[in-house]
Amino acid sequence: MKPVCHVCSSSIQKDHFALNKKLLGKRTKNVFCVKCLAAQLNCTEEDLLIKIEEFKEQGCTLF
Repeated sequence: MKPVCHVCSSSIQKDHFALNKKLLGKRTKNVFCVKCLAAQLNCTEEDLLIKIEEFKEQGCTLF
């Protein structure tokens, strides 16, 4: 079963799911799409997409 956003119920891509785990903690129950996560964290979607690339470059195993 593919994860869906806790707020808007849209499906969540693999990297976006990993970003939720990285920023909110591995044990978080509620996951968000990039748009809703940006609203939760008071940042832009672009900021989050940049963070995904940074985490990948750092070799984070979640991505």
